[in-house]
Amino acid sequence: MQKSDFRFQLPEELIAQAPLPVRSASRLLVCQRHSFATEDRQFSQIADYIQPGDLIVFNNTRVIPARLYGKKDSGGKVEILLERMIDDKRFIGMMRCSKTPRSGQKILIGDHQVLNYEGREGDFFLFSRDKGKLHELFVEYGHMPLPPYIQRKADSMDDERYQTIFAQNPGAVAAPTASLHFDQTILDKLKEKGVNSTEITLHVGAGTYQPVRVEDLDQHVMHAESFVLSAQTVNQIQQTKAAGGRVFAAGTTSLRALEAASADGELKPMSGDTRLFITPGYQFNTVDGLITNFHLSESTLLMLVSAFAGIQEIRHIYQHAIDNKYRFFSYGDAMIILPEAA
Repeated sequence: MQKSDFRFQLPEELIAQAPLPVRSASRLLVCQRHSFATEDRQFSQIADYIQPGDLIVFNNTRVIPARLYGKKDSGGKVEILLERMIDDKRFIGMMRCSKTPRSGQKILIGDHQVLNYEGREGDFFLFSRDKGKLHELFVEYGHMPLPPYIQRKADSMDDERYQTIFAQNPGAVAAPTASLHFDQTILDKLKEKGVNSTEITLHVGAGTYQPVRVEDLDQHVMHAESFVLSAQTVNQIQQTKAAGGRVFAAGTTSLRALEAASADGELKPMSGDTRLFITPGYQFNTVDGLITNFHLSESTLLMLVSAFAGIQEIRHIYQHAIDNKYRFFSYGDAMIILPEAA
């Protein structure tokens, strides 16, 4: 398949720049796998589309303050976005500056914290720290890493709203955005209806924003993300399916972790990295339904959603969302892709 198969035109005014005052006040576009039918609803009505005995799998990763602002020892400004930590002293990340530093050059963070620029690491850059733990540096000097399409700096509001209400395990540099819509009222409604929930952890990396640079998707190298799927969650999924229930992934991150752990056809407890690249033609092993936001043109996430629901169907659904002025991307509206009718 070609990258251009997943291209669409989005009016800039539909890119959400801030969250709505209430998490669940977003809109919900209801559709079904391999169907062109759509319904326009509110996210507060999502419980109407999930049945008693179904299971929702949430990603409990927590976004860390992963964006650093500093300057080279020569004076030029530098902006660094963590991709992932290698150990307590080294990490790889994205970097924005007027001129790439030379290998070994010092970067000053704050008044006296020093990073060493070590050179390129594939599409990213390698940094190290001689003294102190990296985690402490990001906690003290880091800023919430809003996506590049949000044209403002993060503020105190984002410290709360760019986290899910069940975020627990620090490590992500981007939020599992489909879950940003859930508040306690909705979770209570789902529980009262007999809908169950469980959690996995997948630490979303900055690579999720990396553009696909090749036209032939067979040549694309997918970024790695670490995840943990527990035996308890595997048991809940197996029990749900045995009882005739359906498994919904809350977000593409949950879906990716579940499918990575069932790549050989059988779901197993697992931890480690995944480079699973899901494109149309992929056979899904675990997930029946998907709750997700709207994704960027030509992105790997749009390719994943197209694999799940159908390429032509997603083109039609996205055009419906644009025509009806849904809000796109991280702080935007949501869609639920229901399982095919029995």
